[in-house]
Amino acid sequence: MARIQNLNSNSYTGSHARRTLTENKNCDNERALGVWGKGAGSLRLPVHEPRSPEPCKHRGPPKKARAVQEDPGTPPSSPLSPEQLVRIQRNKAAALLRLAARNVPVGFGESWKKPLSAEFGKPYFIKLMGFVAEERKHYTVYPPPHQVFTWTQMCDIRQVKVVILGQDPYHGPNQAHGLCFSVQRPVPPPPSLENIYKELSTDIDGFVHPGHGDLSGWAKQGVLLLNAVLTVRAHQANSHKERGWEQFTDAVVSWLNQNSSGLVFLLWGSYAQKKGSAIDRKRHHVLQTAHPSPLSVYRGFFGCRHFSKTNELLRKSGKEPINWKDL
Repeated sequence: MARIQNLNSNSYTGSHARRTLTENKNCDNERALGVWGKGAGSLRLPVHEPRSPEPCKHRGPPKKARAVQEDPGTPPSSPLSPEQLVRIQRNKAAALLRLAARNVPVGFGESWKKPLSAEFGKPYFIKLMGFVAEERKHYTVYPPPHQVFTWTQMCDIRQVKVVILGQDPYHGPNQAHGLCFSVQRPVPPPPSLENIYKELSTDIDGFVHPGHGDLSGWAKQGVLLLNAVLTVRAHQANSHKERGWEQFTDAVVSWLNQNSSGLVFLLWGSYAQKKGSAIDRKRHHVLQTAHPSPLSVYRGFFGCRHFSKTNELLRKSGKEPINWKDL
């Protein structure tokens, strides 16, 4: 009987142990797989809490987002100080002046260099100088290099009182010498200049034909005798037009227009009138008529009395009149 009890006790103990083990496993499974429902189909999958991603060991710290979006119309701020920016601009200006100084043409008047120095460093002027130099290698070009800028040698740029605009240098031997309408001695005056002398003889008391065509006496008194184009190939009129001279002489007229006052501009013919169209009529005096060429002289040049009118305007501006007889 005692043996049976022992067996029952052992059976109970083993059964209880198995049941306990099974319950423990079930608890483990519940913890591992989630919570059981009441029915057979009520198994729910485990819910995993989201985990924060571990920072990447190979990446740097996260970049901060830009707090304010920059206005696209606002220029980016410079890392340079105002003093540094001013110094940079000053250095650029000095470099341009050095470049211009290297490109100053032969025979350019001293007082005219600084006002026109900005032109010397510009691509068009450098190209123009190269073109003229190449032309001289293969052709005869007038006037010679030292006379191309005679108009800058006769008077200080700030002493200019009258401006006469021409078009193209004379293309015959020994004629052109850097002053429009003027020719070197002893070359006889061309037809246009002869007509100028005729008008002078009726306009200015005591004017006598000088017997030559050199107008240097006017230039020394402040009459700027400026052609639009300053060089020409021998015997080929207008052969150097639209090569850059027009832009350069426009700059000359523009400087005088902006920096002088009370000048008298004599614009003879449509070409000169077009070139002088930007002249400030409130600041300066402009007299216009036909060109003195034989083809147009009777269309208004004869009888225009521009020379006496010029002196009247100069007197009104408090300036010394031109002695047109001083040739």
